[in-house]
Amino acid sequence: MTKPYSAACERNKKPIFEILKELIKDQHLNILEIGSGTGQHALYFAENLPNITWQTSDLLENHQAIKSWINDQEDLVNILSPLHYQAGQTPLPAEDYDLYFSANTLHIMSFDQAKVLFQDLGKNLKNGALFAYYGPFNYQGRFTSKSNEEFDQFLKMKAPHMGIRDFEEVCELLLKEGIELLADHEMPANNRMLIFKKK
Repeated sequence: MTKPYSAACERNKKPIFEILKELIKDQHLNILEIGSGTGQHALYFAENLPNITWQTSDLLENHQAIKSWINDQEDLVNILSPLHYQAGQTPLPAEDYDLYFSANTLHIMSFDQAKVLFQDLGKNLKNGALFAYYGPFNYQGRFTSKSNEEFDQFLKMKAPHMGIRDFEEVCELLLKEGIELLADHEMPANNRMLIFKKK
């Protein structure tokens, strides 16, 4: 099959990597990616962070796409074939992960699904485990840029349940699950990289 390709992944993988590299340093961590999409992020991060084990996950219909990227790198032993996860439909994989990562998923899933994801994280993250999330957010109910406002309109035209989420509401819901915000990094193209920690 022709490998799927995300231009956004190619644009943002290096800025995301710089944040992850500082978080991980020389630790040997098990990482679960929630919503691996095409698999491009997973491959890039696993290639450049040989001290980690990167577990991919996504909806079943995306597994073949992810495998098409990672199976080309047979000598790369620290990236694992995707697990099935869909918030509200299947349980979050409950292995002993040190860091959970997700990019550009909250504005695609419904907010009810996002709430279930946060509850799943609250149940599964061990004390001290991290959750790193990349994507756009509104602050105090306002768009941070004209391009984000246009993107939100585009999403809602695709499906009414989609849309850019509010930073404060997301942080509040995660805090109820014992997951507190550690850092809020400004990223290119009006995105953010949020780092949370399970208390």
